[in-house]
Amino acid sequence: MRPEVLAAMAPVFTENFGNASSIHWFGQQAKSMIDDARQHVARLINADVSEIVFLSGGTEADNFAIRGIAESQKARGRHIITSRIEHHAVLHTCKDLEKQGYEVTWIPVSRDGVVDPEDVRRAIRPDTILISIMHANNEIGTIQPIAEIGKIAEEADVYFHSDGVQSTGKIPVDVRALKVDLFSMSAHKIHGPKGVGALFIRKGTILKPQMTGGGHERNRRSGTENVAGIVGFGEAARLARAGLPTEMPRVATLRDRMESGLKAAIEMIHINGENSARLPNTTNIMVDYAEGEGMVISLDLKGVAVSTGSACSSGSMEPSHVLTAIGKTPDEAHGSLRFSLSTMNTEEDVDYVVGILPGIVERLRELSPHYKRA
Repeated sequence: MRPEVLAAMAPVFTENFGNASSIHWFGQQAKSMIDDARQHVARLINADVSEIVFLSGGTEADNFAIRGIAESQKARGRHIITSRIEHHAVLHTCKDLEKQGYEVTWIPVSRDGVVDPEDVRRAIRPDTILISIMHANNEIGTIQPIAEIGKIAEEADVYFHSDGVQSTGKIPVDVRALKVDLFSMSAHKIHGPKGVGALFIRKGTILKPQMTGGGHERNRRSGTENVAGIVGFGEAARLARAGLPTEMPRVATLRDRMESGLKAAIEMIHINGENSARLPNTTNIMVDYAEGEGMVISLDLKGVAVSTGSACSSGSMEPSHVLTAIGKTPDEAHGSLRFSLSTMNTEEDVDYVVGILPGIVERLRELSPHYKRA
């Protein structure tokens, strides 16, 4: 977390400890803090404060959006459209709905990791109730043509959800221009606390709540509010919005510096999604004849934290579904690294990586019989 976020949260644990749903002074003080945080999150994506629902993170936001629409619209139809490179919070939710009698069309992506809006248009049927396409991919950083897909969804009168966990605070987000009905966000992706997120729900969107109880969040998500987390999210959103014009271009420069340095120092490496518009902070590098887990462990021993796939599932030995979707073989997928930079990184950080990774790759390649025969 950013120090400013921690400082904003600290009073909630001591002085402003009230339950935001209580009518006494302590509760109303907590509610006021939540209201302020909701304003900051709404401003970050050009939404109205009444359209922001706080919950436990991006996974719950995705589940709420997809299951909420599926259950509220099942009399109208049971067809859902999504892509093959979605986060597991979307993929597994859609697969679970398939077991419940819903039909899902899985849209492919190009070798550069981008959905073709026309594929979405062609997949729409009279019984289509929801389209869910992520704004930016969490593994390779490719930015999807959400505004074009949003227009298609609007013309077809189909609800449109986008997982914006990776894009929020990294690139400008305007939910009006994107024409989304639902948009997922997570605080810890923008230096906020873990365990808190939000779902944008456009006015007039009908979805069934997945958490029932006391009717919190305007009857959309019951449960005593995580006041400290929400306050932290609000401060993180405020800082992210302020830094968008300057900080994220600086991060993109760091990413480009690292990529060019590694290309110059290591033969047979490739940048996945390089030819597409990408997030400024994400790069996915495929290294021929070097095993990904070995690179992750070697870098970790030198103080560099990376992953071979999405951070949420990097403990799995299965090849990345994103990389196989863009045409990589399982072996190629296992030889890929995902680097996530942030506003806290420096030129010294990326130069350190450029300095140590070539030696790690050379050592691992010497252990590969395939490399020796190449």
